[in-house]
Amino acid sequence: MQISLKHYFPLFKFRICSLITFSAVVGLIATSSDSVSISNVAFLILATMMASSAASAFNHYFDMDIDAVMKRTQKRPIPSGSIDNSRKPLFVAAILFIAAIFVSFNALNYMVSLHLFLGALVYAVVYTVWLKRKSWLNIIIGGLAGSFAVLAGGASATPEFCMTPVLLAVTMFFWTPSHFWSFAIVHREEYAKAGIPMLPVVIGDSKTARYILLNTILLVISSLLPSYFGYLGIFYTVTAIGLGAFFIIRNIQLLSNTSKEIAWKNFKASMVYLGVLFLAVIVDVIVR
Repeated sequence: MQISLKHYFPLFKFRICSLITFSAVVGLIATSSDSVSISNVAFLILATMMASSAASAFNHYFDMDIDAVMKRTQKRPIPSGSIDNSRKPLFVAAILFIAAIFVSFNALNYMVSLHLFLGALVYAVVYTVWLKRKSWLNIIIGGLAGSFAVLAGGASATPEFCMTPVLLAVTMFFWTPSHFWSFAIVHREEYAKAGIPMLPVVIGDSKTARYILLNTILLVISSLLPSYFGYLGIFYTVTAIGLGAFFIIRNIQLLSNTSKEIAWKNFKASMVYLGVLFLAVIVDVIVR
């Protein structure tokens, strides 16, 4: 039984789900006007992890055919044969998803449930089923899944409309293409082999690098909107400017050299960018 359960764990993409959950917590902290409720944080983490894990498990099941083609994903549980290709992952995904909606609705509020539902829907259905194999726009629209996590966090502080989580969700939206297109440059041949129209497959690495730079400029501008409208303070502003300059420089390096090595460095830089930026949100809220 322990071996069987161990084989199921990779279905949940815990690193990605942890990033999504961290984004939700940032949304909660940024929206809270008073002290943050520990119980709210705990229930938000639980519900977001379950919802994102459910969407990830569904993604593993639906993509088992292309995962078997790409070397990067051949060792995932279903294509590797660690677990069979029956509908067990779908059952696990359904249980986790229902549990996430139940916990968020009863322990938090209906708006948290709605945002978690929409986030899972976008990733599992809009991205995985509809767009991933059909359009280079897949990751742009699919990136809304992460934005809904931020909105879920904001809603856990108050179900009423608040601008701070909306602006952070916009930042998350613009971050995703710069992050994933860099990754797609590194794995362009594998995506092409599997018939997945990621942007570098469709237009090549050089043009993709230009799109990445353009998108990152929009990302940096969006990251400064919370400061411009007065929702976050000087610590966040200085950090956002510094991180933006750092990431744009990385993008320019990729523009001049689209090798896999530089693309991978840009991909890693995008992770540093978002992690430190969202940490700056938390610190700014604490020190203000």
